[in-house]
Amino acid sequence: MRTKAVRLYGVNDLRLEEFDLPEIKDDEILARVVSDSICMSSFKAAEQGAAHKRVPDDVAENPVIIGHEFCGDIIKVGAKWKGKYKEGGKFGIQPAIDYKPVMNGLGAPGYSYKYIGGDSQYVIIPNEVMEKDCLIPYDGESYFKASLAEPMSCIIAGYHENFHSVYENHSHEMGIKEGGAVAILAGVGPMGLGCVDYGIHGDRKPSLMVVTDIDQARLDRAASLLTVEEAAKNGVKLVYVNTSSIENPVEYMKSLNGGKGFDDVFVYAPVASLVEQGDALLGDYGCLNFFAGPMNADFSAKFNFYDVHYAFHRITGTSGGNKSDLREALKLAGEGRINPSIMISHVGGLDSVVDTTLNLPKIKGAKKLVYTHVSMPMTAIADFEEKGKTDPFFKDLSDICKKHNGIWSDEAEKYLLAHAKKI
Repeated sequence: MRTKAVRLYGVNDLRLEEFDLPEIKDDEILARVVSDSICMSSFKAAEQGAAHKRVPDDVAENPVIIGHEFCGDIIKVGAKWKGKYKEGGKFGIQPAIDYKPVMNGLGAPGYSYKYIGGDSQYVIIPNEVMEKDCLIPYDGESYFKASLAEPMSCIIAGYHENFHSVYENHSHEMGIKEGGAVAILAGVGPMGLGCVDYGIHGDRKPSLMVVTDIDQARLDRAASLLTVEEAAKNGVKLVYVNTSSIENPVEYMKSLNGGKGFDDVFVYAPVASLVEQGDALLGDYGCLNFFAGPMNADFSAKFNFYDVHYAFHRITGTSGGNKSDLREALKLAGEGRINPSIMISHVGGLDSVVDTTLNLPKIKGAKKLVYTHVSMPMTAIADFEEKGKTDPFFKDLSDICKKHNGIWSDEAEKYLLAHAKKI
């Protein structure tokens, strides 16, 4: 099978290339990738090259395909897996098949393998992915929702990972506090939006959710997509706060909670002062979840250990979801309870991946969605209308997105796959 794919050779060395995939073995599966969502983790892998814990040491000689938030169609199933997987069916994938470094032989799709990664037209899914039950059938209509199920699974993992000590029996109650107060700091980026969405529509809800940022435009966009009215319908009081203009953000945020600290705090940016602000916001038995992944291995921040001892403050962190988190994300998206579309700000083709990945921190907006059989510059949905003045393709996409509150949709995906230029 001939494929085009973006491969990593070393530090900031990404190349869009065409090559042949070998014939699959009896314990492998051949698949067609349709969509992939570009993650900051791919930027970090490109920045670090072989120094990244999931990138092989010999990547310069044996390049790996990047991208790990992908969805597509199963084309051919090896004999070993014919009883479990059907040719023609859609799939989602949990790339975290193993959390240990690559040295143990597993690694992760999108970081560690020559023939599987989301930024490719066709891939060979190796036996260990199926053995670990990380290839998950997907019955949804749209591909992009399954691509975004992977980042949503990371968010869901954060909610499940939080815990609170129970003094009476010295046990830990897992998950956010039911009916408690949640603060989401730096919470209107793409992952923060998913965190707000899940907090409103998941099974275990807070009664108060305070979401902060220092960018008013991003806060306004978040408030238009995840409204206080929608949250109220689900029993959640939602408050958006721009902390840049507040002299004492901690005191102000506590005033929103009757002067008390918060039960659960999520920190969505690797900024030491933000971690310390989250620590100061915790109430008795509160739990801080450091969700943001820093690139600096020496990243640290102060934490009040007086309160760890006397107020039972706890801290945790998550780096990816597991299989059950991904299944939950796929289920909630399929039922329409969460809307991954709100995480997407840009759409492009496979030929946009190299530049987009290498410059990801500089590109404003939220998630960047890729269609791997399409040639298209990475384009902000907000720019579709202007481009549509000279290009009928973008005019139609703009009109479709306007029908859906300015966000990506099943209809937009169908139109793009039918009318976009093929790569």
